[in-house]
Amino acid sequence: MLTPEITKKISDFVFIKPRTIDEIAKHIKKNWRTANRYVEKIIEQQGTLATRVFREGTRGALKIVYWTNIEQIHSSAFQEQLFEKIKAGRKREEFNAFDIYQHVPAKNKSAFLEEQEDESKTAFNKDLPRLLSSTEKQLLIFSGNLSWANLTEIYKILEELGRRNVSIKVLARIDIDNLENIKKFLDLNNKVNKEFIEIRHCEQPLRAFVIDKKLVRFKEIKNPEEKKRKRMFIFYNIHDKEWIEWLQKVFWHFFTSGVPAEKRIKELESIKKLES
Repeated sequence: MLTPEITKKISDFVFIKPRTIDEIAKHIKKNWRTANRYVEKIIEQQGTLATRVFREGTRGALKIVYWTNIEQIHSSAFQEQLFEKIKAGRKREEFNAFDIYQHVPAKNKSAFLEEQEDESKTAFNKDLPRLLSSTEKQLLIFSGNLSWANLTEIYKILEELGRRNVSIKVLARIDIDNLENIKKFLDLNNKVNKEFIEIRHCEQPLRAFVIDKKLVRFKEIKNPEEKKRKRMFIFYNIHDKEWIEWLQKVFWHFFTSGVPAEKRIKELESIKKLES
């Protein structure tokens, strides 16, 4: 079982310099398979480690584990500028996902726009179940108030992901007005009888799903200035490895400093309601 003590022991060991799985196994006195499983779990839960396989597919394949410095997120000047804009935002209107999309190579992206009266009629809700179902290991969610989680079909898919041992991490605003959404989402842990969903409080402007290391789906909503016009819903798909890795680092930056949902809920429920 991966305990906090073993997690710290592995993390401290790798922080000094990159290590092979074999070295880690000897350090924690476990076999190779167990050490490898622990490393993969730490990657899923904390995002502080990463792996790279050399000579993959050969008998001499070598798996190296190295420390991922979450603070060193950027590989370019415009990524640094984008990150500063994201950090400064709190609401979805304060950042435009197109600012990221425009930098992604054309062959690794796609986008579509719909005009609808409300979100429930968009292709987003028709296409999202298929995308979420394709998750194999990890789903990272940049959210607002998790209102979309009330959709019955989505709820069932998330439950199925839990039964398939998919790890789900969520950034969301946790406040009095959306407590029921948060608690309903977390209740899936009890339903599946495992802690596969973790939510942390964070007010940030992105609305996106990061599905494994293969896809990022962004959503933007544009409200028309003319009252008679329908709202515009824009969806961006990014398949670019470099940009997916960058967005994963952005997620972990916020997640590691976010307040755990259980603590936030406990404090919010301690607020006494006065009778009028």
